[in-house]
Amino acid sequence: MNWPIRNSIIVILFLWAAPFLSAAENPPSDSEIAAILRERIDTAKQGVGIVVGLVDEKGPRIIRYGKLSRGSDRTVDGDTVFEIGSATKVFTALLMADAVERGEMKLDDPISKYLPPAVKVPTRNGRQITLLDLATHTSGLPRMPDNFTPGNVNNPYADYTVEQMYAFLSGYTLSRDIGATYEYSNLGAGLLGHILARKAGTNYEALVVQRICRPLGMTNTLIVLTPGLRVRLATGHNEKCEPVANWDIPTLAGAGALRSTANDMLKFVTANLGLTKSDLWPAMQLTQVPRHAAGSPDMQISLGWHILNKFGTEAIWHNGGTGGYHSFIGFDKKKRQGVVVLANSANCIDDIGFHLLEPQQPLAHFEPAKERVAINLKPEILDRYVGQYELAPSVFFNLRRDGGKLMAQLTGQEYYEIFPESETDFFYKVVNARITFNKDTSGKAQSLVLHQNGLDQTAKKISDKPPKERQAVKLDPKLYNTYVGEYQLAPGAVFAIRRDGGRLLARLTGQSFLEIFPESETEFFYKVVNAQITFVKDNQGRVIDLILHQNGQNPKATKIK
Repeated sequence: MNWPIRNSIIVILFLWAAPFLSAAENPPSDSEIAAILRERIDTAKQGVGIVVGLVDEKGPRIIRYGKLSRGSDRTVDGDTVFEIGSATKVFTALLMADAVERGEMKLDDPISKYLPPAVKVPTRNGRQITLLDLATHTSGLPRMPDNFTPGNVNNPYADYTVEQMYAFLSGYTLSRDIGATYEYSNLGAGLLGHILARKAGTNYEALVVQRICRPLGMTNTLIVLTPGLRVRLATGHNEKCEPVANWDIPTLAGAGALRSTANDMLKFVTANLGLTKSDLWPAMQLTQVPRHAAGSPDMQISLGWHILNKFGTEAIWHNGGTGGYHSFIGFDKKKRQGVVVLANSANCIDDIGFHLLEPQQPLAHFEPAKERVAINLKPEILDRYVGQYELAPSVFFNLRRDGGKLMAQLTGQEYYEIFPESETDFFYKVVNARITFNKDTSGKAQSLVLHQNGLDQTAKKISDKPPKERQAVKLDPKLYNTYVGEYQLAPGAVFAIRRDGGRLLARLTGQSFLEIFPESETEFFYKVVNAQITFVKDNQGRVIDLILHQNGQNPKATKIK
C-alpha cells in the first residue's frame, strides 16, 4: 500500500486491486503496449521513460517510450541503464543457489558459519538463522535495522556500514520463531549478499559479474558504471517526475544495488525460462521452487522470487524501487514467456508487468493529469473537514485548520497543506495525490477518499477533532542517560531505552527502535504512532518505571536493568 509521501527505502509492492480495463485473452500487441506506455507518460504523467522487454520462443523484442530525462531529446531504448532496486535480490538468491550446486554451501547452513566470530547472530528457541531463511524472508529479521539512520535521505543507504550491520545483529532479539513467518527484509537480503561475497573472497558486484553476468553475456549489468554505461544512464525521477539523485548501496548491495538494461535483463529472464542454455540452469531451477506462503493466499516465496497464482497463471516475479526508478521482471514457465519493465521514475509500473504476463490482470487507472488551480474557501467550509479519519487499523488522517489553510497528516508523517480545487476536492503540492471529502445532507464530512497511484482508498471519519498536536521541547541530552535501560511491561515484553547522541530511542520487544520526543523532563511522545511514555522517579530522583499511554490504557513497565 502506498501512502501520500513515499518512504525512502527499497520496497516490494504487492499486486493490488485496480479498476479493470482489459481482459483480452491474447497478449497485448506491440502497438497496444506502446499505447499503454504513451498513456502512462503523456496522459497520466506517471513517468518519464519506460522500456518493456518481452521474450518467448520466437525471441526477444523491445517496446519503449519516453526520455532519458525530463526535457531531454534522448529517448530510452533497450540499452538504456536503470537502477533495478530490489530486483537485485533474485541475483543474490541465484548466487546462493549456484554456490549450493557447486558444493560450496548448503541451504540449511547457519549464517553464523560465514560471519566473523565476534558477530553474535540472534537465535530463538535453539534455532539458528540459515541461508534459506534469509533467501525466503523468514529469518525473523526486520525489514531494516534500527540503527539505519541516513545522513542524506536522498541517498539513504550510502553511509550504512558493515560495522553497523554487525552491531545490529549482535544486539537484536528475534520476536518470532525463525522460519515461521514471511516478513520482507531488505536487511536479510543485503546480509545474504554480504555473506556470499565474503565466502567467495570478493565483493558483491564482482561475484555477480563473474558467476552470472559473464556466463549469460550480460555486459551492461554493474553497480559502479563504466564511463560508457554512465552516458546511457537514465536520470531518476521521483513520483512527481522531478529529477533526483542516484542511490549508492555499499553494505546491503545484495538487496538493491544493481543497475542494468532491458536487453540484459531479458537475457536473465530468457535463461530462467530455459530458452537459452546455461550452466546456471540447475541453480535457476532451484530458485524457482515454492518454499513458503508470502503474505496472501495466492502468493508464495521461493529463493528470492515471488510466485503469484492468479487467473490460472503462475507468475514468477520480483520488482524494485529506488528514489528515482522502478523495475519489474517476471516470467510464466508454462507459457514460456517473460517480461521486463524498467522506468526512470519512482511511480509503480508493476501493473504493466503483471498485465503482460496475464492479460486478465488489470492495469491501473489514472485520471488525465492537469494543472491544478487552488481556489479560496471560507474558513467555515474548511472546518467541516477538521477531524480524524481512519484509513486502516492504527493508520489515520488528521485534518486541522490553520487560518485559511487545511492541513492533513497521515500517521507517522508531518502535516502538509492540501489545496481546494472545489468545495470537496483537494490536492497536495508535495506529492501527486488528491483527497475528496464525502458529506452528508447537512454538509458534514463523513469520510475522505485518497486518490494516489491509480488507487482510491476510503478513510471513515471517527472524530470531529484531530488529536492534540504535541510540541517537543529541548532537553540536555545528558538527562537521557537516567532513562537508559530495560523496563518489563509483561512476561516476554520489555521496553529497551537507549540514547543515540541527542536522541532518546525506545523499542518494545519484537519492534524496532523509534525516537521518542520530550515535552517535559519526564513526558515523551512518539511521532509515528499515537502513544506517549511517562518516566516515573523515586524520592532520590532515580527512574524506576515507565508508563505507556496508548489506546486509553496506561500499563506500567518496571525498570529491571
